[in-house]
Amino acid sequence: MIALAAAMQLSISGLELPRLPPIQREPQVTYVDRYGDVIGVRGGRFAPPLDVTTLPKYVPGAVVAIEDRRFYEHAGFDPRGMASAVVGALDGGRMRGASTITQQTARLLFLNQDRTIERKATEIAYAVQLERSYTKARILGMYMSRAYYGAGAYGYEAAAQRYFNKPAAKLSIKEAAMLAGVLKSPTNYSPIEQPERCLERANLVLDVMAETGVITAAQRDKAKAQKPKVWKTSPDGASQYFIDWVDAQVRQMVPKPTRDLTVETTLDQTMERAAGDAARATVAAHKAQATDQAALVAMDGQGRVRALVGGTDHASAPYNRAVSARRQAGSAWKPFVYLTALEQGRTPDTPVVDEPVTIDGWSPGNYESGTFMGPITLEVALARSVNTVAARLADEVGRPAVALTARRVGIVSQVNTDPAMALGTTLVTPLEMTQAYAAFSNGGARVQAYGIERIRQGGQVVYQKRASAPVPAVANPALSELNRMLRTVMTAGTGGRAAVPGYDLAGKTGTTSDYKDAWFCGYTANFASCAWMGRDDARPMARISGATAPSELWRSFMAVALKRTPRAPIPPGAQPPVPSPPVEVAAGPPAAPEPTEPPTD
Repeated sequence: MIALAAAMQLSISGLELPRLPPIQREPQVTYVDRYGDVIGVRGGRFAPPLDVTTLPKYVPGAVVAIEDRRFYEHAGFDPRGMASAVVGALDGGRMRGASTITQQTARLLFLNQDRTIERKATEIAYAVQLERSYTKARILGMYMSRAYYGAGAYGYEAAAQRYFNKPAAKLSIKEAAMLAGVLKSPTNYSPIEQPERCLERANLVLDVMAETGVITAAQRDKAKAQKPKVWKTSPDGASQYFIDWVDAQVRQMVPKPTRDLTVETTLDQTMERAAGDAARATVAAHKAQATDQAALVAMDGQGRVRALVGGTDHASAPYNRAVSARRQAGSAWKPFVYLTALEQGRTPDTPVVDEPVTIDGWSPGNYESGTFMGPITLEVALARSVNTVAARLADEVGRPAVALTARRVGIVSQVNTDPAMALGTTLVTPLEMTQAYAAFSNGGARVQAYGIERIRQGGQVVYQKRASAPVPAVANPALSELNRMLRTVMTAGTGGRAAVPGYDLAGKTGTTSDYKDAWFCGYTANFASCAWMGRDDARPMARISGATAPSELWRSFMAVALKRTPRAPIPPGAQPPVPSPPVEVAAGPPAAPEPTEPPTD
């Protein structure tokens, strides 16, 4: 065996080795949140080579200890290990094991996984050339950035983020040992699917690390006693809906990147996780009522999207309901009706009558009770979400005028102008509804929702979001009066479950025909968010209204978001009043007839 190893060493040293092929790597797009934390990577599978000199010594040390303890001694391959492998191949016809880290790097960079003597010979030749061309640290960095660690994570940095939600530089000794142990078999030693086997393998790695001097015996014993938290689902899972949205825009801005891109986004990852957690928890709590999906969007008063969750689980249901799903808004649409009336001279105290009404042969009823309240004010009518008053009001002020108001504050979808439009039959997305409510939150300026602040290619800025002057959309007294009325929705109306004590909040519930869609849209000073719940197949839920589950979802999210938002009173509108722009609004198709009166709240 020793003679065979020596012969192999001599034969390699005397050969004229082939030149290394070029190293191929598609550019990656790394997305970071507003604080610079990574929220996801798209594009090429492989990250740039890891700079192991910037990591704690035990991180690369764990990999070397368990994968190739003579890595710093050999010139690309281990003659003793190879001799054993060759004997095994001659006996059984297949090469098994004995690959050094450098050989594995050559395989990952240039070759396939075939186990033949010919492929092994090429692998050895390339390994020797790698050793002649790069430092040991560079080779180890290339290996650690190309190896597969399971759960879709290619490369060490991606694995650290996926399993432990932290960068490689912040891993503990035990976490480093766990990742090193995964390399032998990402399936058999998965921290998620095989946690006990993973820990057993990690303890073996720790023993070898102590044996080879990477760590002390005391460090080994302390690490063995630890059981790090492993994220069963991807910690940035909720952010993938947001990344889907902005990634399509990046591909248009930089269609053929020549280097890696870094996209600095508006996302607040803490808010995003709160939104994702709230969506999953609320859907789970109301599963018996036949709800199966939720979406939530939140943005500040300038249109910066701070959270965008398009479903309960991106991995199993990647369809982005926050951006792509157009659903009826129900009574969450009514603020546009009331705002139009306020701009035409009515006030919250204007008297109206809740009584039967028929418009062009259509007779709306009231949510659930079907009874009528008689004489009330506009403020009470909105707080109690009275359908008859909203329908008559839209007819009086003009449904085309309501459509213009909706357009002016941020609705971009085609707007219905049939009689039922006052009750929210227009199909809209959570993103555009939030965009419209943001105009109520910021003193009356229309905003354009956006998620990208800056794009860098290498170190060069190739896109920078430019600040734009506010576009006045709503002025006083109408905006201040609407704010008053929407506050009352939460203090004495249908939005009581959404209230968070101690904050100036306003908002509106919405429930559509046969409980197919349920909403809560609300805002505080310079911050708006909308929650939607429903089913992808558009079948009815079991009495899920905007006043119930969506209000709970919205409150759960806002309880976190409000702590990260400056506390202030909702600002009033500007003076003088803003006239409606001359925008032509095309009437959409009438809403499909329903077998029963559409309930809205």
